[in-house]
Amino acid sequence: MDKLIVAGGNVLRGRVRVSGAKNAALAILCASVMAEGTVSLENIPDINDLRVMIELVRTIGAKIDWQEDNFLTVSMSGCCVGMPPYESVKKLRASNLLIGPMLARFGQAELCLPGGCDIGLRPMDLHFKGFAALGAELALEKGMMKARAKRLAGARIYLDFPSVGATENIMMAACLAKGRTVIENVAKEPEIVDLASFLNCLGAKIRGAGTDVIKVEGVKCLGECLRYNVIPDRIEAGTFMVAAAATGGDVKLENVIPLHVEPLSAKLREAGVEVLEEGDVLYVKAANCLRPVDIKTMPYPGFPTDMQSQMMALLSVVPGTSEVVENVFENRFRVAGELRRMGADVEVKGRMAIIKGVPELFGTRVRATDLRAGAALVVAGLMAKGETEIAGADYIDRGYYKLEEKLALLGGKVRRA
Repeated sequence: MDKLIVAGGNVLRGRVRVSGAKNAALAILCASVMAEGTVSLENIPDINDLRVMIELVRTIGAKIDWQEDNFLTVSMSGCCVGMPPYESVKKLRASNLLIGPMLARFGQAELCLPGGCDIGLRPMDLHFKGFAALGAELALEKGMMKARAKRLAGARIYLDFPSVGATENIMMAACLAKGRTVIENVAKEPEIVDLASFLNCLGAKIRGAGTDVIKVEGVKCLGECLRYNVIPDRIEAGTFMVAAAATGGDVKLENVIPLHVEPLSAKLREAGVEVLEEGDVLYVKAANCLRPVDIKTMPYPGFPTDMQSQMMALLSVVPGTSEVVENVFENRFRVAGELRRMGADVEVKGRMAIIKGVPELFGTRVRATDLRAGAALVVAGLMAKGETEIAGADYIDRGYYKLEEKLALLGGKVRRA
């Protein structure tokens, strides 16, 4: 596996453009399975997770072409009912988002249980509950998920937890169901709003995305979308914001939706970082002396679990004591052990991490345990004295487009080994 070598002690300055949102692009690509015409998608990041998803969609007959940088077309004219290969499905948690579209369009779907980063339990029960309410017959046999229905029928569905994946899967399936579907206690993430906008572009009738209740009026078929621009990646933007603050930098981020990163911006301001908004641009300027802050991760619009690891790295050198409570995924604190190898003082007690700021971190050999932990170690390496060798760079490649190049534009020194 590749390694990243990060040289510490360089202040990040300059401007950087944020790529398209990984999680929005993955869901939209799955939704393209239901389109009967051509779909053209713009601002698609050329990252490993998207490459895996493209191969999965191709296995069910889709023709997908990269037209130019970050722009692809999808033609579903040759679609057939197939089973995506086990080896690819196990690489990607979002592969489960193919079940809803396949069930809705073909009347059946078969998929092995998905893989992805080991950050905690992410069960499929809410997905199954929604599909069953829509009239599907479901089975889980020897690690295989099977769903069948001649045609789904609208229903009223209440989610016990505002799961992003379940909200997306049920919403997609409901687009081709007969009648109205009402989904309550849904997730509100910007990626869900983007997915709903894309589906409406195809001819779906979805209202309420971004609120507690989503209403879907089923249609007989979905058409084409000649050009759809995926939203910017709020987690990539957030990672650069934290990196700027951690290195004492001054960074201009372009192609950002400020509202989407507001939970992080608020915490950085609380810590003493200057964050200014101007249209789709954010300016992040570090303070001379940062203050400790407490963080509790929550579903959107709360503080995102995907930014918790990066903030832990930053807070490890902030004077005083900070606390981080993880309310979404129980394995998010695995990065703490790697930060301790760099000299951080982090104590984990169940779902709480207590961080006592140290004067500095020191470069050493560490390992990325998941995508966001890898990003956190890059942030830590940029702050540390000396060089940091990060094993498991393939985790980072799953979610960040041209990370080394973008950091180099800002004055960071990161190379692949």
